[in-house]
Amino acid sequence: MFNRILLPVDRSPLAECVLPHAVAVARAFESQVMLVHVMDTPHRANWRRAVDPLNWRIRKAEAESYLGDLVLRLQKAGVSTEKQILEGYAAERIVEFSRKTDVPLIMLSSHGQSGLSGWNVSSVVQKIILRAHTSIMTVPAYQPISTDVTGLRYRRLLVPLDGSQRAECVLPMVSTLARSHEAQILLAHVVRRPEMPRRTPPTAEDVELADRIVERNRAETIQYLDQLRSRLSGETQARVLVSDHVAVTLHELVDQEKIDLVLLTAHGYSGQTRWSYGSVVISFITYGTTPLLIVQDLPQDKIEPTMAEVAARRNGS
Repeated sequence: MFNRILLPVDRSPLAECVLPHAVAVARAFESQVMLVHVMDTPHRANWRRAVDPLNWRIRKAEAESYLGDLVLRLQKAGVSTEKQILEGYAAERIVEFSRKTDVPLIMLSSHGQSGLSGWNVSSVVQKIILRAHTSIMTVPAYQPISTDVTGLRYRRLLVPLDGSQRAECVLPMVSTLARSHEAQILLAHVVRRPEMPRRTPPTAEDVELADRIVERNRAETIQYLDQLRSRLSGETQARVLVSDHVAVTLHELVDQEKIDLVLLTAHGYSGQTRWSYGSVVISFITYGTTPLLIVQDLPQDKIEPTMAEVAARRNGS
């Protein structure tokens, strides 16, 4: 599973909000944490200023000292930790390093040195999420930040499922975390109402047919979730909801159930390899307000590059 965790930090307090989660996850999976700091360097012709060698050595020494302090904090918490300094553009170097080392999980604070913004995640984090092609965990930096790296425990875990085997890839991770934290698991499925003709109001016959389909799907889902519950250890509950909007309903469920962590696979029933994530996952990345763990269900070579990536490679960018 997650035997290694890549943890990028940029020496900002916002980025350190991920540390308690790194300890919580690393302890559960007996993971080694790799702390990574990227130092900006002159890049192509866009950077015109020369580098001051003395200033560079000072910055690197400060970064080494900072990472060393974090290593000690995590090791005192019982987590095996290493450190690495990279040079270049943060998003590019982190993605490159994660692929080179084949790291199974990257943990990211939603914001870092650039500060909080109106976006749910910073531009650097968004680039890493879209290009790393591995499992990702994000932690909102705008939530209260604790300096205690050992006190975090997950109490309520939400697992959205759509009935596909692909979506079930997350369940082994859920079981491990729940067992380690003695957490409650909440399995959720949203039964979507069939779309009806929009140009005219649905007839009584249309409504009756839609209701029959919904009830049939709801009954099947209840049976399906009951079977999954029997496979999971610990306290596991199930919610079957009916709605026209799957993502909206799941966001509301997070708030209502006071969820500590949402876990889901990158793709569900559709399993489109054209994009790194399905629509529900994108919604949680863009609008989610709780820590999010996305398990990538596809190997890197099965995720198709975007047209922008193809064009950039062609131009040598």
